Amino acid sequence: MKKIFLLYLILPSIVIAQNFEFQESIGKFNKASSFYITANGLIYISDIGTDEVYLLDTLGNQLKTCGGYGWDDNSFDQPVDVFADPLSIYVADKNNHAIKRFDKNLNYLSKLHKRDSDLSEERFGYPLSCATSNQGDLYLIDSENKRTMKFDIFGNYKINFGGFDAGIYQLSNPLQLAISAKNNIFIIDGQDVIIFDDFGNGINKISLDKNLKSIRILFDQLVICTSEEIYNTYLKSTEMKLNKINLEDFILNKPIVSAILLNKKLYVLTQNEILVFNFAS
Repeated sequence: MKKIFLLYLILPSIVIAQNFEFQESIGKFNKASSFYITANGLIYISDIGTDEVYLLDTLGNQLKTCGGYGWDDNSFDQPVDVFADPLSIYVADKNNHAIKRFDKNLNYLSKLHKRDSDLSEERFGYPLSCATSNQGDLYLIDSENKRTMKFDIFGNYKINFGGFDAGIYQLSNPLQLAISAKNNIFIIDGQDVIIFDDFGNGINKISLDKNLKSIRILFDQLVICTSEEIYNTYLKSTEMKLNKINLEDFILNKPIVSAILLNKKLYVLTQNEILVFNFAS
């Protein structure tokens, strides 16, 4: 079934359009780099322009901010990615070589920092993305070594994969990852999406012939973005086709940073705001 799914994604002839109509814009950011939305409507945005993370509701009200430039536990130096699970918020703090964990109200809890470890296998630097599986394992992109790493819920190193020994699944420029309900890890790598199982085994590679910027999975809705286009598929569908999203007559005058589908609404992040669209057809 996995091979059929990947074949569908590769074939452009089965790509169909989904239409969305513009509703409103929310938020005001300096240089947003990433966002994530929880099931209860909380939106977390990382901003590398201010080195902060913002908490908004879906009405656009800013509920809290944390961070600012620095090296301590409550500061960031290039928070490039943010991810939320039911219990915690995770931030990839790139230049501090750490994954920082907060509660849902952005109160600091802990961090994962292994760059100075005596064990070479668990060291990572300049993390670009992070996410947790439904088993509680934390995955991150180690851009310094061009690989993906897995740690357990207690921060203990488990495995790394996608490195030079991965063969055809070797990562050359990994940028962002997302994890499905089946704990498959989807990683954007240049113009490809490379998929691994939770043991680090390569499953397949999707080539889109476009420079990819973001990948998000929420409730089995997979969304992939370039700076100008958005595609999605529903991972539980029996006909899992890659759909190009049409924003009707709306003109995007700024590059897309990321996008998420939730409850028939499309949330599109640019560097300065979130654009909200309603499903039309």
